[in-house]
Amino acid sequence: MDIRFNLFENEIGIKLAKRFAGIAQVVQQSPLPKSTQELVALRASQINGCGHCIDMHVKEAAAAGESEIRLHLVAAWRESTVFTGAEQAALALAEEGTRLADAHQGVSDETWARVREHYDDDQVAALVAVVALINAANRLAVILHQPGGSYEAGMFAAATD
Repeated sequence: MDIRFNLFENEIGIKLAKRFAGIAQVVQQSPLPKSTQELVALRASQINGCGHCIDMHVKEAAAAGESEIRLHLVAAWRESTVFTGAEQAALALAEEGTRLADAHQGVSDETWARVREHYDDDQVAALVAVVALINAANRLAVILHQPGGSYEAGMFAAATD
């Protein structure tokens, strides 16, 4: 599969990527645990079938110390014992926030209540932003045919400096 369009070779694309990276940086500097950020981004990317983002978030999570077993079990988090209650709430939010067209109710009140049990206001703001940002990134990468497999941890940050 060949990439259709490289955002980093276009003036407008570069501006968009830098703004996108700026928002991502706010999330990364938030009190939401880095592991939760990566797990949520990975799960949404799996649902959306975004090879580039799956590649990116597996490698970023591994570089940040995430275990192989947890990365392998993200797709089956409900049937796994390796995620905390807080992580399960975040993963549920990621799924429901990603599958808006599949779930007429969007994010359920039950999931929202579980999220609020585990996360303070700053963390909730970051968590909601992670879900929104990764879904936007997935759509960009899938539309542009950005393949997975060649990402190296830190590449996104380096490309948007």
